[in-house]
Amino acid sequence: MKEKQFSCDLCGKGFSRKGNLAMHYRIHAGEKPFSCSVCNKKFSQKSQLNVHNRIHTNDRPYSCDLCGKGFSRKESLTTHYRIHTDEKPFSCDVCNKDFSQKSLLNLHYRIHTNDKPFSCDVCQKKFSQKSHLNVHFRTHTNVKPYSCDVCHKDFSLRGNLNRHIRTHTGEKPYSCNVCHKYFSCRGDLKRHFQTHSNEKLFSCEVCGKKVSQRVNLKKHYRIHTNEKPYSCDICNKDFVHKSSLNRHFQTHGNEKYSL
Repeated sequence: MKEKQFSCDLCGKGFSRKGNLAMHYRIHAGEKPFSCSVCNKKFSQKSQLNVHNRIHTNDRPYSCDLCGKGFSRKESLTTHYRIHTDEKPFSCDVCNKDFSQKSLLNLHYRIHTNDKPFSCDVCQKKFSQKSHLNVHFRTHTNVKPYSCDVCHKDFSLRGNLNRHIRTHTGEKPYSCNVCHKYFSCRGDLKRHFQTHSNEKLFSCEVCGKKVSQRVNLKKHYRIHTNEKPYSCDICNKDFVHKSSLNRHFQTHGNEKYSL
């Protein structure tokens, strides 16, 4: 290994070649003399520009010998291998949770520090990750980029689309380990499991009544607020619960129609 005889007098980092030290100084100076001819993004080193150009050419010279997936950077391939090996070399010193990438660990730390550097310029709500802000922003723009190929219903989140597709396929991948009932959504399984534990986690702040599900607590509050969000389209009578409205429709006989 070559001796690193050239040292940066600003940060102390050492280099074995004087030319590498000269390139390093550009980081401190903010100098970026190499520019992409496609998108005009600038770089401090030519090697960085060469790697960047692969975005435009879709060149992926580094390939995983286990699954065949290709990558433009060798470092990305190294990180990818951890999916197969389940290696997680980066550990949180607060809660000991392990991560396969340092960037994921850095994002995780914000849970402990409550750091939320990304702010919505419409409602000022703050987020710990930019991706979360991007998803949130769709609530203001009503953008729904994910569309069902079967019924063409649009969704703002890919996860919501995946759950919706199960209504067409009938797939129910989540199973209760007590009664073996199957569910299409993890949330439905979680709510169902409370019927076995009889645990009532949600308490009414008005009367103290406890219920097992948040949705049931929301319905219960209508007793106190007298809110009746379900209305009969025939006689305009209002109801607290949708089930009560459905039963009411039967009183109209031939006039009834399903919701």
